[in-house]
Amino acid sequence: MKTRMLGTDGLRVSALGLGCMGLSHAYGTPVDRRAGIELIRAAVERGVTMFDTAEVYGPFSNEELLGEALAGLRERVVIATKFGFVIGGAGGMDSRPEHIREVAEASLRRLKTDYIDLFYQHRVDPSVPIEDVAGAVRDLISEGKVRHFGLSEASVDTIRRAHAVQTVSVLQSEYSLWWREPEAEILPVLEELGIGFVPFSPLGRGFLAGGIDAGTRFSENDFRAGLPRFSEASRKANLSLVEIVAAMARDRGVSSAQIALAWLLAKKSWIVPIPGTTRLQRLEENLSAVDIELSPTDLGDIDQALARVSVQGERYPEHLQRQIDR
Repeated sequence: MKTRMLGTDGLRVSALGLGCMGLSHAYGTPVDRRAGIELIRAAVERGVTMFDTAEVYGPFSNEELLGEALAGLRERVVIATKFGFVIGGAGGMDSRPEHIREVAEASLRRLKTDYIDLFYQHRVDPSVPIEDVAGAVRDLISEGKVRHFGLSEASVDTIRRAHAVQTVSVLQSEYSLWWREPEAEILPVLEELGIGFVPFSPLGRGFLAGGIDAGTRFSENDFRAGLPRFSEASRKANLSLVEIVAAMARDRGVSSAQIALAWLLAKKSWIVPIPGTTRLQRLEENLSAVDIELSPTDLGDIDQALARVSVQGERYPEHLQRQIDR
């Protein structure tokens, strides 16, 4: 497995990580615990070193699963988890310094570890100055409980303000062939500041892989059923994008998922996507994308093809989008 450096403070990881959320959360019925453990360990054996989770996935069960799966393998891996949500009750966000510390201590127990490699603010909390958030994580770093600080879905202004207090090693935000907004402002600032980028949903929550069409029916506990971009009308309209990616894949003798991942890997040397899966076959398929090299000409051809497509549907329902817009 090839490796990449995230940020400028020594965080080296596999070129592709594993997003673990779908093993326990959001995409229908969670996998059997033993099957989840076996998949995570199979990823380690195939060279994956970066594993992404969060306390809210489950909630809590995804961290517990990862902690059990990586027992005895801790020194071979990088664990990223997140804080920032109120779990239970009315929900909402909470990035008060005292809450950040509480989450860190609880995550350490669930993950069965003495330190968190990468601790993200899951979403920006408008009620807590980002300087206070960065300061709280800085304190955890000084105590050895956290090694690197990350942000998720943060604006340019938030990134700069946080980085002035505590080095931001990584930004995690959605980025893929069907969501390219980070290219406008985010990527240039990350390059300027020496911050790594971890795209989540690099396969468009599965859509870019080609197995979803207008007739797909999602289970009630699959959160895609409530996303505007996954409405039947949006899926039908967006199939033209899937067809473009599939044609590129056929020309190269690879899969659509591999093209989507190889495109991200070719954009910047400090980008590390974290596709998720519940199946070993898909894990191996995804990991093979690191050996696909797209030339500048290939990237130009892809850009030209994508320019003919207008992706339909918002990423999130309005109430969730407002959290990000803040």
